[in-house]
Amino acid sequence: MTLHREGKGSIAIAVILFLLINFISYKYLFLAYPAIFYLLLLVTFVLLVLVVSFFRIPNRNYTLGTDTVLAPCDGKVVVIEEVEADEYFKDRRIQVSIFMSPLNVHVNRNPVSGEVVYNQYHKGKYLVAWHPKSSTENERHSNVFRAANGKEVLTKQIAGALAKRIVNYLSVGNKVEQAGEMGFIKFGSRVDLLLPLDADIKVKIGDIAVGGITEVARW
Repeated sequence: MTLHREGKGSIAIAVILFLLINFISYKYLFLAYPAIFYLLLLVTFVLLVLVVSFFRIPNRNYTLGTDTVLAPCDGKVVVIEEVEADEYFKDRRIQVSIFMSPLNVHVNRNPVSGEVVYNQYHKGKYLVAWHPKSSTENERHSNVFRAANGKEVLTKQIAGALAKRIVNYLSVGNKVEQAGEMGFIKFGSRVDLLLPLDADIKVKIGDIAVGGITEVARW
């Protein structure tokens, strides 16, 4: 396991706060209120572990295939429905949404190999990620990938109530590999896939997806 480069600043701040808070609490609480000191030590240590865990990149053997669409992130499948596309596409699509809790790995990965033909950032709200309108009203970053077979899939990195920064590494014209890094959402929250109606969906509501491994659909 390694730590993601996006977490260096956050982890450094978390370590400094952990040391500072516990230095002050030791100085003023240890002798008079030892129970409070140890409780504070435990709470701040758990928070530090959570921050470090949030930016982890586990070692994985990715499931690659030219006829498959892989999960772009870790999390729980919360939406599978037919929708009217509101961006790039002008037809109806199948939307598959994966919700990432703060305990999930938050690296986002390319669902297919191919060319990036669309890349757009949208300002927006910070509704909770499971809100039905978060796909269209929240801050988000969209990409469209065109696979070798000519079919296209759109991804939306969507910020949530806690997520305040979406990182996206792609540009139009990039040639990308399946399961390569697409980006990162700090402290949140959801990624949507918009797939053709004839895509064979391989997941169901409630499934736990693993980024770069779980097969979401087949062309």
